[in-house]
Amino acid sequence: MKLSSQTQAFVLHFGEMGSRWGFNRTVGQMFALMTVHSEPLNADQLAQALKISRGNVSMGLKELQAWRLVELHHQPGDRKDYFTAAGTIWDLARTVFEERRKRELDPTLTLLRQLLLNDPQDEEEARAQERMQEVYSLLEMLDQFANTLSKLDEKDLLKLMKLGSGLSKLLELKGKVTGGGSKSK
Repeated sequence: MKLSSQTQAFVLHFGEMGSRWGFNRTVGQMFALMTVHSEPLNADQLAQALKISRGNVSMGLKELQAWRLVELHHQPGDRKDYFTAAGTIWDLARTVFEERRKRELDPTLTLLRQLLLNDPQDEEEARAQERMQEVYSLLEMLDQFANTLSKLDEKDLLKLMKLGSGLSKLLELKGKVTGGGSKSK
């Protein structure tokens, strides 16, 4: 399979970004290719298109399945497994967000809850717990906000995102009207 220069540029960049989003470069490239390709792809096609080993493809597909980012398909008369990205771009973004939340945010909140149940042994530990409580409160608010966002449908999420830049302008205007928030020159 030959990739167009645009598709190749997208796949390569997405691979680099994948390492920042929680999975390795090859997995990111595989995911990108399945996201933009119009038909389901099998492991041999992925290996050929990305010039990677079949074993690397198998491991990458397992990881993408663990992340719930790909769907398995079968084609009549063909014993091979074929894969596509699991849903719309919005579905995929929501899934990555939920998975990262489970893997990163939830364990951190659990640890902080456990640590904050302990009585501090001295002033230094009391100060540390105050800061931990601040971190916990912030992460808990983010978790509640993320929970709310995850329940919104695509149309409402899009409205909210478009509203976002307007909100900062509104808050800036409010600060000027009330006399707060203006910066001295």
